[in-house]
Amino acid sequence: MSVLKKLAGDTATYGVSTMLARLLNYLLVFIYASFDPALMAVQVQLYAYAGFFFVIYTFGMETSFFRFARKEEDKQQYYNLILSAVMVVSVLISALVVVFAEPIARFIEYPEETTLVRWMGIIMATDGIVSIPFARLRLERKAKKFVRIRITNILINIGLNVFFLVICRNIYEGEYLAVLRPWVAQIYNHNTPATYIVLANLIANLTFFWFLRQELRDFRFIWNWKIFRPVWVYALPIMVMNIAGVANLLFDRMFLQYLLPDGFYPGQTTRDAIGIYGQAMKLSIFMNLAITSFKYAAEPFFFTKAEDKNAPEVFADVMKWFVIVCVLMGVAICLNLNVLADIFLRLKIYHEGLPVVPWLLLGFLFLGIYYNLATWFKLTDKTQYGTYLTITGASVTALLNFILVPRMGYLGCALAFAASSVVMTTLCYLFGQKFYPVPYKVGSALGYVLFGGGLVYLAGLLPRYGFWIELAGGVMASATFAAIVLLIERDTLPPRFRRYLGSSS
Repeated sequence: MSVLKKLAGDTATYGVSTMLARLLNYLLVFIYASFDPALMAVQVQLYAYAGFFFVIYTFGMETSFFRFARKEEDKQQYYNLILSAVMVVSVLISALVVVFAEPIARFIEYPEETTLVRWMGIIMATDGIVSIPFARLRLERKAKKFVRIRITNILINIGLNVFFLVICRNIYEGEYLAVLRPWVAQIYNHNTPATYIVLANLIANLTFFWFLRQELRDFRFIWNWKIFRPVWVYALPIMVMNIAGVANLLFDRMFLQYLLPDGFYPGQTTRDAIGIYGQAMKLSIFMNLAITSFKYAAEPFFFTKAEDKNAPEVFADVMKWFVIVCVLMGVAICLNLNVLADIFLRLKIYHEGLPVVPWLLLGFLFLGIYYNLATWFKLTDKTQYGTYLTITGASVTALLNFILVPRMGYLGCALAFAASSVVMTTLCYLFGQKFYPVPYKVGSALGYVLFGGGLVYLAGLLPRYGFWIELAGGVMASATFAAIVLLIERDTLPPRFRRYLGSSS
């Protein structure tokens, strides 16, 4: 239990920055959803493309760094080597993006957004370069510094968003400080909110170099192909796996504009639909939060724990509690979905996208389980299996999007994502039990998923009763579900909690 407690502590520490980011993103949704959906479509799609290409910028080097820099005497050498490689790739790709921004903008069908394409190129280069210093902080267990830098960066980004999209907008529209309107009019255009979102991100990203100056100060650019070759051999399958994995996550936003028939939603353009889907899916963001926080802590944890003879039992316990926490989170979001929509999605047109949220939550849940299961092929150096699995998942996503989106709209995107996550998880479990057996409690996990899904389904049959009644009902139902789960698991809880739940042990 002490090992799990340590992992939980690290997850919580990393989760502080991630949770704050997601909470503040919820506040940004409140701002973004006050603009017309069509104006937000380019922001949704640019960040989808950026998320995809970020995998190419880092090409599996974060995981390779954890794998090869475990020994103290090797850490600096591999840090220099891996950061050198990532830096060259990041600068080269982003230079091409900047030079060819115009044809790229035309290709993604936003020819008027050449400047945003260039800015995104710089943002992606920055993200790629700083990923290795951040990985070093994680390996050195400097979670507090990691969190401090992330939180500061987030606050800068949020502050700039508020300045441009709230303060400047209100001054421009004459709500206050009318004397400043001529100056604001020179920097603010109310028809291009996405410009200010990307600009805020760009400025905030550039501050990373200052905050990580200590990690960058002792960096020395080196190149040694003999040392780098095994790193590259290890990373290549991970890169392919990550490309397929990100394609699985982002395929819907990248291709929705091409797959959705014109006029599918009466009175709305395709860009409207993209904007609605992009903002509605952010209500599933807390599940992704749990997964991201867990990954930050778990990846180095799994590598350092691998040689322990009790590792399989520990991994099984980690999985059990991961599933429980994620199911509780997913159920709470779904039971309070209308309330969350009333708070954050200010324009009612965005509420049309709410049916996608439960399916996205289910997809994220199984994707998190997959990341947990994926430990086996990373520890056994059989990373090619990760490639096969994620390519399979991405293929399922693409195929189902082509089939479902023309018939079901963006709901088909959510169903495709959920289905591919289930397929990947199932296959990963089956292969993992063959090469690295772990006594996972499959029946328990499926029981909680089905129990939670049934409760959400029944709640969805109820009519709307108004904000305050739904809020009270959602909170009570969520608390009741959590209490039932804790009663079931009372014998596995720490001793100080067992006596409150009537544990027999």
